[in-house]
Amino acid sequence: MAQYMPNGIAHVQMDGDIETEHFSFLLLPQFSMLAFSSAIEPLRIANQLTERNLYSWETLSYTDSRIQCSNGVTMTADVAMEEASSESNLIVCAGVEPERNQSKKVSDWIRRGWRRGRTVGGLCTGAYILAHAGILENTAFTLHWENLDSFRERFPNLDPLEQLYVLDRRILTCGGGAAATDMMVHLIREKHGGVLADTILNMCLMQSARPGNARQRSATSALLATRHVRLAAIVDYMHDNLEDEISLKQISFQFGLSMRQMERLFSRYTNTSPKQFLVGLRLERGRALLADTNLSVAEISAAVGFSSKTHFSKRFGQKFGVSPSKFAVSRVS
Repeated sequence: MAQYMPNGIAHVQMDGDIETEHFSFLLLPQFSMLAFSSAIEPLRIANQLTERNLYSWETLSYTDSRIQCSNGVTMTADVAMEEASSESNLIVCAGVEPERNQSKKVSDWIRRGWRRGRTVGGLCTGAYILAHAGILENTAFTLHWENLDSFRERFPNLDPLEQLYVLDRRILTCGGGAAATDMMVHLIREKHGGVLADTILNMCLMQSARPGNARQRSATSALLATRHVRLAAIVDYMHDNLEDEISLKQISFQFGLSMRQMERLFSRYTNTSPKQFLVGLRLERGRALLADTNLSVAEISAAVGFSSKTHFSKRFGQKFGVSPSKFAVSRVS
């Protein structure tokens, strides 16, 4: 088990006896290097900052010890899958072509670990393996947005969430990419507190960690993925004018559509109305301003186009489950 603790200048004091937590990362062929490194670096930094062995980890392989990442880099696993530590959290690191890399051997191994009380997880498309293992029924989980549709086709009885990460009892899933850092920092915060978690974020040059229920894609990128040029242009216009009073009727005229045509476009590609979509954009912008600035709630409500602080606070609470003022306090506590 690796317990890397390089010397560093920054330090977080942590006293008392602390049991080391172990992670075993199973590297599947074509796994995402970004997701893997984003998950493992917070553990390394936690050890470095505290000069304690808070975490240890190992890499596993179920075939050859050498595994090629999706970026072409080849890694050598520490041990074979069957030799994983008996006390580890088992994390499946997957990536492109998840079905092609499906293995009954791996699914059975994950299922056994789960039944024996281990915490298991999947990064990027790792949820495919967990689904094949039969442990995702009645469980909230996620995977990379690019694979959501194909996953639902393959497993029609399972409904993944398009969130950054999901923690549901002993199952941890993450959409991959940099969201793996958000997830691991959340776990570190829960176990070792906010001072260490926030210092890790600073070491990663991140101002804040995103919550697990944040969307994987921005509204604009989700629409651009539809390749509907006119709809994407409308959304860009909304984005650029959030602080102004926006007339949907004027927008439809400006982009050569009737209101009914524009409503049909939004219904088809976003499953919501133009009005609700615009409100969502304003709330997302407001949330970002609350997280990254010292502006007051009243200033932010005006900056994102709400007619009053009261209206903004009500809609914000409905969408995010917390008031703007409490959310702002949570970002600095």
